[in-house]
Amino acid sequence: MSLSNATPNVSSSPQPAVETDALIIGAGPAGLFQAFQLGLQGIHAHLIDALPHVGGQCSQLYAHKPIYDVPGIPVCTGLELVQLLEKQIEPMNVPRHLGQQVQTLQAMEDGRWQVSSSAGAVFHARTVFVAAGVGAFVPKALKVAGVELLTAGQLHYHPLQLDMAAGHNVLVYGGDEEAVNAAISCAATAAKTQLMHRRDSFNAEPAQLAQLQQLRESGAIEVLIGQITDIQQESGQLNAVQWMDGEGNEQPLAIKQLLIFQGISPKLGPVTDWGLALERKQLLVDPATLATSAQGIYAIGDIVSYPGKKRLILCAFHEATMAAFAAAEYLQGSKPLLEYTTTSARLHAILGVAH
Repeated sequence: MSLSNATPNVSSSPQPAVETDALIIGAGPAGLFQAFQLGLQGIHAHLIDALPHVGGQCSQLYAHKPIYDVPGIPVCTGLELVQLLEKQIEPMNVPRHLGQQVQTLQAMEDGRWQVSSSAGAVFHARTVFVAAGVGAFVPKALKVAGVELLTAGQLHYHPLQLDMAAGHNVLVYGGDEEAVNAAISCAATAAKTQLMHRRDSFNAEPAQLAQLQQLRESGAIEVLIGQITDIQQESGQLNAVQWMDGEGNEQPLAIKQLLIFQGISPKLGPVTDWGLALERKQLLVDPATLATSAQGIYAIGDIVSYPGKKRLILCAFHEATMAAFAAAEYLQGSKPLLEYTTTSARLHAILGVAH
């Protein structure tokens, strides 16, 4: 069984394989809780996600929107839920491999699975857990002539770190909260910061909009209303962009760093090529174990289908628990004991609970 997508392998030399009991594909709420439940079973896991941060939809689409149906939490935002889940898995020391997509998945002769990513990472996993939601969330690419010629280091999609802005002319392209925050941050270190959006309206919190307005008035940020139409480069090095204003006039804009925030979109991508049983682009699983049609591969969350399936976060948490118990039996050869975090000394040791 193998899969691939169009994302190039950016690694120039092979990386040593990461040996792990479990690899979780998807670091949204379902994937994070899967890591927790596996940790309770003594199964060490790694997380991999196409986004440059954990949280999936909750972080990217619902960061500041309220959620009311998580047990024991009357209300929290998507970002707060992700932060709580991250805190919960701290004792498990779960490595994260972010900003990279799964490229290949191949069965090994010893029963393990070999997984490779777009960043050149290779994993040898005894079990694989697909918690990919509605697919891998990938940034919407800038579709103008010349983009494909740029070398690495000047074009950035949804960057978390903004060190590249220091001392350079920077263009932030987008109109959402991430774009506004990036422009505000770049203004502190960049030689010149410009924020471009197709209209003079930005989707961000009031406090952020007020700060943006202050920086506009002081001249620290210049807001341009228009869109990029062309890239000007020489030997792969970005020199300027051509942009068109609302009246159809085009003009060049000299920049050295281009930060793109055009949103993200879910792409099911290579999941359909994995050879796993599918129903309407969802993975068919056994609801008792969340096992797919391939031994050692489990799936949870919005990506799965079974009779009575509900696409809710709290249902994914239940599925993660069932999958962890099933994987423990698969790996250990016997059913794991049902222990309770209130009384189990073993679980207290894993969680670092002091007595």
